[in-house]
Amino acid sequence: MNTDSSSRIVDLRSDTVTRPTPAMRRAMAEAEVGDDVYGEDPTVNRLQQRAAEIFGREAALFVASGCMGNLIAVKTWARPGMEVICDERGHVNNFELASMSAIAGCMPRTVAAPDGILSWDLIEPLIRPKNYYTSQTGLISLENTHNMHGGSVYTREQTEAICEHAQAVGLPVHMDGARIFNAAVALGCEVAALTQMCDSVMFCLSKGLGAPVGSMLVGTRGFIEKARVTRKMLGGGMRQAGVLAAAGLVALEESPKRLHCDHENARRLAEGLAGIKGVTVDPAEVVTNIVIFDVRAAGKTAAEASADLRSRDVLANPTGKYTIRMVTHCDVDRAGIDRAIAEMASALRGGSVASGG
Repeated sequence: MNTDSSSRIVDLRSDTVTRPTPAMRRAMAEAEVGDDVYGEDPTVNRLQQRAAEIFGREAALFVASGCMGNLIAVKTWARPGMEVICDERGHVNNFELASMSAIAGCMPRTVAAPDGILSWDLIEPLIRPKNYYTSQTGLISLENTHNMHGGSVYTREQTEAICEHAQAVGLPVHMDGARIFNAAVALGCEVAALTQMCDSVMFCLSKGLGAPVGSMLVGTRGFIEKARVTRKMLGGGMRQAGVLAAAGLVALEESPKRLHCDHENARRLAEGLAGIKGVTVDPAEVVTNIVIFDVRAAGKTAAEASADLRSRDVLANPTGKYTIRMVTHCDVDRAGIDRAIAEMASALRGGSVASGG
């Protein structure tokens, strides 16, 4: 838990808002560095080696952000004019500034998936026939956990079923695993097992793992060699990046051990919100660290309710006209969760607060 002068604010906008832990700050101050564009930053190299080892892959690449990692994967697997199959509410389709189109020259081909979890039955009809007059399918992208579906999770079996079918038709599968460690903790398995059949995986160090900057791409050595070239093309050569990678190493080793606390806090949050008049949420659907709830019955929009919360030093993000997202993380403890519940009840004028047991 990080505490400072702003600790009175309960910030549940995202798990990207965390502050570096004291251990991260020490590691950053003491980091051995070199020029990573030349492959000479020893701390970056250690981070990449460790990430590859944890995921059971040949190689890994440190990138500035999850958006950059996903874009690099699209550019590596698909040519301009190709399509990327993904869920219509997926991060790669909604929150990456259409970079797959603007920069990679590809188009999203989307389908609505229950809980954001694609199946081969949903994917197969989207695959283009091999001909000369339609755009061709270049990549399948999965998101685990799924941000806009409240942190829903692909099981290993669901992912592997898709990958087996994709391999049979010669299509690569990329995993947007920004919060893949949350998925692994929720399922009680290792990230390597959960992602082993995907052709590439991106995961964030700067979300639930709590590092200040950075994400990772993992895959075969050949894939990562191509990805390194694209990273440079996108301006991602960060030179003495070891000062950032050092925090990432601490996050990678230490943070997964406590993610279950965020999940427990999210369930407590959902149970408390469910007891407030005017809030609609099903706590049973909260399996990781994201809670999305509806305030339509309170007679307020999400923007209005969020503004009321902000005036009470509780921060949350509207995700629709009536829906609000709250994300638990290492900088909000149980007391902060209880305060958020109480302030939401007060903001919605007279709602009763559940015990949160």
